[in-house]
Amino acid sequence: MLKGKKISVIIPAYNEEDRLPRVLEGIPAFVDEVIVIDDGSLDGTYNVAKAFAEKDTRIKAIRLEKNCGKGCAMREGIRHSTGDIVVFMDADGQHRPGEIIKLVEPIAKGEADMVIGARRIQEVGKRPWVRRLSNVITTRLIRLKLRTYVYDTQSGFRAYRREFLPEIESDRYEVETEMLIKAAKMGARIKEVPVSMIYDPRREGRFSVRDVFRFVRAYLKF
Repeated sequence: MLKGKKISVIIPAYNEEDRLPRVLEGIPAFVDEVIVIDDGSLDGTYNVAKAFAEKDTRIKAIRLEKNCGKGCAMREGIRHSTGDIVVFMDADGQHRPGEIIKLVEPIAKGEADMVIGARRIQEVGKRPWVRRLSNVITTRLIRLKLRTYVYDTQSGFRAYRREFLPEIESDRYEVETEMLIKAAKMGARIKEVPVSMIYDPRREGRFSVRDVFRFVRAYLKF
């Protein structure tokens, strides 16, 4: 609980058995439930989550039999969540669990309905220029559509007041675009807070050209 609000953290995970333990170990004490959605991993991701769940009653491990994408896993996580404030974070260690407080405090205080962790500090490595360029383009397009300034529209480290948690239709990486646009249309007060980003170049490769087309489709649809 934080200021009387129940906090849920949803972690979609795919082939993250090596990095997931560090993420789960760092979850702050004020978080009430942690829902790990294993998106049909080919490694021991589910077993890792299940082992943590046996030691910590806050943690729920859920496995999807087939890989269906980040958006699909997030949708399943929402279905199992009960918090007043719902946080999304990645399982690959690029987000610091200790910074969850930065996302939930503005909502708990009644200052915002959605908080985005804006990646302003890169602690390890740099993203390839293709990823940086795609982020610049997508961010500017979304600013134009929303007619408001958002620094990091593609950050997956976010928190929502449950009343402003959009229904997810997208299955893959365009989910961040969909949720941001929908929340803004719902009248959500959107705030950004600076967070660190630990980028591991060895994990590059999951984002593809197909995701660019999915973004365009989501941008036009929502």
